[in-house]
Amino acid sequence: MGTTASHIGKDLLSEYQELTFLTKQEILLAHKRFTELLPKEVKHDPETRVPMKTILTLPELKSNPFGKRICYVFSTAPQKDGSLTFEDFLDLLSAFSDSATLEIKSHYAFRIFDFDDDGTLNCDDLEKLVNCLTGETDETRLTSQEMSQLISNILEESDIDKDGTVNLSEFQHVISRSPDFVSSFKIVL
Repeated sequence: MGTTASHIGKDLLSEYQELTFLTKQEILLAHKRFTELLPKEVKHDPETRVPMKTILTLPELKSNPFGKRICYVFSTAPQKDGSLTFEDFLDLLSAFSDSATLEIKSHYAFRIFDFDDDGTLNCDDLEKLVNCLTGETDETRLTSQEMSQLISNILEESDIDKDGTVNLSEFQHVISRSPDFVSSFKIVL
C-alpha cells in the first residue's frame, strides 16, 4: 500500500478526507481498486477515466440493478457516458459510505431513481424503479394493472403536493420515515 499512498500525495489525501465521508484507509483502498481497473499501459492522472463497462465489473456494482444509473449520476464526463475519474469514484463511494448523512444518501438515491433527469419522479421513473427492483423477466414483471396500482399507492403515500410526481423534498420526507434506508444504501469496498 505504500506505493499507492505515494501516487496520491499527502496534501491531496488530506483534501479528499476533508471533502468526503471516507477515512484515509478507505481512500487509499479506493485508489488501489480504481487503478486496478486501468489498463496496464495507462498512467493514472486526475483526468483518467475508467469506462462504465469496466466500473460495472466491480462486484459491488455488477449485481446492483441500478449500477448503470449510479455510474451516470456520478460521472462528470461531458458526454455523460458513465465513465468515472478517480474523484468521481470517490464521490460515489463517499455517498454510499456508512458515514454519509441521510440527506446526502437520499439526494443521490433520488438522482439515481430519476431516470429522465428532470428533477422529479414521475410515473415512468417509478415504473423503471419497480422493474429494476423486481427484475424484468416474465416471471417477475408486474402486470400493467399491478404496476398501475403500485404506482398509485406510491404517489398516494409520497406526493404531498398532489402534482402527480415526487420531488426531492417529498422523497426525503418519505425516506426520513424509513430507518432501514441508510443501512441499505451503501457500497463497501
